[in-house]
Amino acid sequence: MSTAGLTIRPLTPDTWNDFEAVMGTNGGARGCWCMHWRLSMQEWMAGKGNGNKAAMRRLAAGTTPPGVVAYVHDEPIAWCGFGERSDFPRMQRSALLKPVDDEPVISLTCLFVKKGHRGTGRCSDLIAAVCSHLAETAEVRTVEAYPVEPETGRTAGADTAMTGIASAFRAAGFTEVARPRSDRPVMRYSLR
Repeated sequence: MSTAGLTIRPLTPDTWNDFEAVMGTNGGARGCWCMHWRLSMQEWMAGKGNGNKAAMRRLAAGTTPPGVVAYVHDEPIAWCGFGERSDFPRMQRSALLKPVDDEPVISLTCLFVKKGHRGTGRCSDLIAAVCSHLAETAEVRTVEAYPVEPETGRTAGADTAMTGIASAFRAAGFTEVARPRSDRPVMRYSLR
């Protein structure tokens, strides 16, 4: 699938090396390998680095891909992790990110752009491409995201921006449905 010059491919054993190329030797941030919301804090810390990487590799080998790798001219440049909200037990327990209602959603939990491609305005294109992919593959019809919205004049750090920046989601057509904290909107997009 191609949107705005981006090609999207599900994370599978066939695209694993591309995922590694995007995430780098640190696995994104601090050895996460996009397992932050999928594990308890204790499990995540115990697996930090190679353990989390192995856990994600097992998910990539499963029947439902845990996200997609984005490419420009066959070069892997970004990652987006997603799944049904129930795939993320740590999010279920979060006071900040608890469900706002009973609507079934696909949760976009991680946006990671490879160094050298950051700051190029690709995030909204990535989000739109992921939503196009989900419109074709997901049974659930609503996508939900949990971006940060830094105060005016401030930027978000890599750890806090792992869920994306609100302005990129707005540019991709998402609307705010809740705001549990001043810098943390909950945003949705309908795939219908």
